[in-house]
Amino acid sequence: MAKIKVLMLAPEPFFEPRGTPISVYQRLKALSSLGYSVDLLTYHIGADIVIPNIQIIRIPKIPFIKVVKIGPSWAKPILDLFLLLYAIILLLKNDYDVIHSHEEASFFALMLARLFRTDHLYDMHSSLPQQLENFKFGNWPFLIRIFEFLESWVLKTCDAVITIDHDLAERVRRIHPDVRHLVIDNLPIHIGSLTLPSHDLRQNCEPLEVDGRSLIVYTGTFEAYQGLKLLLESIPIVKQTCPQAFFVLVGGQPTQIEQLQKLVRKYQLEEDVCFIGIVPPEEAMNYLDIADILVSPRIGGTSVPLKIYSYLHSGKPIVATRLPAHMQVLDSSMAFLVEPTQEALAKGIICLLNNPELGQCLGVKARQIAQEHYSMDGYIAKIAQIYRWLEPVTESNKGQLGSLEL
Repeated sequence: MAKIKVLMLAPEPFFEPRGTPISVYQRLKALSSLGYSVDLLTYHIGADIVIPNIQIIRIPKIPFIKVVKIGPSWAKPILDLFLLLYAIILLLKNDYDVIHSHEEASFFALMLARLFRTDHLYDMHSSLPQQLENFKFGNWPFLIRIFEFLESWVLKTCDAVITIDHDLAERVRRIHPDVRHLVIDNLPIHIGSLTLPSHDLRQNCEPLEVDGRSLIVYTGTFEAYQGLKLLLESIPIVKQTCPQAFFVLVGGQPTQIEQLQKLVRKYQLEEDVCFIGIVPPEEAMNYLDIADILVSPRIGGTSVPLKIYSYLHSGKPIVATRLPAHMQVLDSSMAFLVEPTQEALAKGIICLLNNPELGQCLGVKARQIAQEHYSMDGYIAKIAQIYRWLEPVTESNKGQLGSLEL
């Protein structure tokens, strides 16, 4: 049977080194390796990348929108309107078998799939109503109810759905237990070769003296729910017992780093904290290599942070807060789990600094779990499985009339 042709809708900057764009990249790599032909329609913002069988199509450049922040923003409706218009143009010009939608693009993908007689695969990276609450839209209950209705409508009409963790899977089962559904965990950020040797990475924190110090590393976005304020507030407690501790924070927009630097100055931590800024994913992996401890001090959200898969693969000891977002993947056999408080976070870091044998045991178990459960071969097999579910439906639907169910 011939491979199907896919229109993928990604309402985000692609490529940028952050959660959903990295997940989209992993999907594309898997589909490419399986021989599928994919047209990726995305925003005008982002770095161009080359993947076999993948064509990246961008909406027109909008001069006054140069950055799209994580989460809801005023720019999104404007960008998504262009995404919808260009999706219609592509569907009129090309014969697609599947529309593979990410995030809020699913809201119009379900209508386009019916109108153009294609299947709709919804890639659910988060619950959008929950995202609104996470980003402080809780005082807009009417807006949240609209998103809940739209999310339910998508799940009840799509032909198949991918979720990235078991919390989202439970939400799908509550809304539509009969939908064809597969959990496909994100992958660690694999790299082919190091872009910088480890000793050069330490020089990125110059003029601070870091040689001989214990490096506690965080990588990821700097959104408030990631808990970096909590991490900085825990450092004075750590320093009382472990003065050799040095904290390296990788990621963050300049304005976010500036806000956190105010806390650094408040607690007089200028010699103990280094901000690296946003780096390519492969370079972020190098910081994991030089770490003594990896931290994820998240204080909110329910989806598994993508960084956790890379943390596991690194084989380094992990300190993470005891939240559902972490505990869907982590347990006490592979990470030091703590309550989301300054004292508990500091205690976890101190414990691993003073007990390297415990840290080594946790790291060995973490890498074992990553190799057993989060491999590229298993990932590709799951992508292939969900597309096989669509192939018979696609063939049987050829030439039949579709209808838009409201």
